[in-house]
Amino acid sequence: MKGLISFLLSLLLCASCSSDGEPEPPTPQPPQVQNEVDFFLTRGDQSHKLQKQPGILAFTKTPNSYPSIKVTTSETFQTVEGFGFTLTGGSAEVINTLNSTKKQELLEQLFGNSENAIGISYLRISVGASDLNSSTFSYNDLPAGETDEDLSEFSLEPDMDGVISLLREILEINPNIGIMATPWSPPVWMKDNQSTIGGNLLPQYYDVYANYLVKYVQEMEKLGIEIDALTPQNEPLHAGNNPSMHMTASEQAEFIKNSLGPAFRAAELDTKIIIYDHNADNPGYPIAVLNDAGARQYISGSAFHLYAGDISALSTVHDAYPNKDIYFTEQYTASNGDFGGDLKWHLKNVIIGSMRNWSKTALEWNLANNTSFGPHTEGGCTTCKGAITVTSSSSYLQNVGYYIIAHVSKFVPVGSVRISSNIIGNLQNVAFRTPSGEKVLIVLNDGNSFESFNIEYDGKKVTTGLNQGAVGTFVWK
Repeated sequence: MKGLISFLLSLLLCASCSSDGEPEPPTPQPPQVQNEVDFFLTRGDQSHKLQKQPGILAFTKTPNSYPSIKVTTSETFQTVEGFGFTLTGGSAEVINTLNSTKKQELLEQLFGNSENAIGISYLRISVGASDLNSSTFSYNDLPAGETDEDLSEFSLEPDMDGVISLLREILEINPNIGIMATPWSPPVWMKDNQSTIGGNLLPQYYDVYANYLVKYVQEMEKLGIEIDALTPQNEPLHAGNNPSMHMTASEQAEFIKNSLGPAFRAAELDTKIIIYDHNADNPGYPIAVLNDAGARQYISGSAFHLYAGDISALSTVHDAYPNKDIYFTEQYTASNGDFGGDLKWHLKNVIIGSMRNWSKTALEWNLANNTSFGPHTEGGCTTCKGAITVTSSSSYLQNVGYYIIAHVSKFVPVGSVRISSNIIGNLQNVAFRTPSGEKVLIVLNDGNSFESFNIEYDGKKVTTGLNQGAVGTFVWK
């Protein structure tokens, strides 16, 4: 019996032996495919919101019949300065109503660099009040009939507990965030109609107003807030807002040439002067200002909104003056807007469109509001929806604007460079190389049905697809 058991055991042991009694080599296994491209998806139906997709995306040389978005680093364009929002006075007011724990959570989410953060890298703020403040004010308000040409009454006090205090908290999270400052109106005693609404800057106060803006930059710097850039006037051709001021192209050129530029230079400020800051339907305005050689020497670039006109106007101005930078600084989503429609339009125009037309920033409008789409001034915007709605002292909601910016701010840091990518059919896109060498491609399916496509890079392709109206951010080494 023992002999039989030994015989059977020897047969089992030799089942993996070759004919000469040596063990058979193991059967080779196919190599395991590793994921090479991270894919983050938002759909217009809100079933996915900036969600990292499971599954494997790997580059291959295997051909297929799908169209290809070809990404190449051999052709480069502008360097990115940042993505974000305007931190309005109203935005600061509602964020400051959150309890300390919830507020810190939100700020870390917006401005941090953790896995759950979206990495906002650029903010626009108002010099004095914007229309999304609870009330109008400047930093030098006086009783009717009084003036203060030496600016002895200048004070940042109206913003100390709002925008300024919140900015200082944000700077603790991201000390390198870019900040652009924009006045909606100078002090009313400097204007010909003595009103916060409309009117023009009186020529006799050009130098005084220039010194007011110098003082603003200097006083903010004393508080640890560096103003990277300043525009002389928000929407200079829209004089019906509250606050607002009308400023023609010739007036802006004269103000910069004779007052603001020399004042900034005398004060040795590094703050950039950015002109226009209004809609893309009038590229002639910034070109006219830049045509003035005396003003041009002080100007770093032009800023745009898109409530009228076409995003291609940014390239029109860039092509006229290629050594001057382009900035996209404002676009709002409306209280009655549709998530899918807003996602699609803003990704196509504000993000992809502005970047493909030389912009160094892409900024949506207000960062936050309350459930009534406020605060706002009397006559200010009543339908502007922030990226965040603060619903109580312990809760907030992320709106479509949050995801519009997040799809690029989270993945494309300051210092990234736009690189070449071709648009095929409905697949609007823009590509970047980050400072660490990653490649980032943002793709929007602007069509009406699901579309499959390849991402082609360095002679290889990866195949993926997007639902109609969906946006994907693709990241690889």
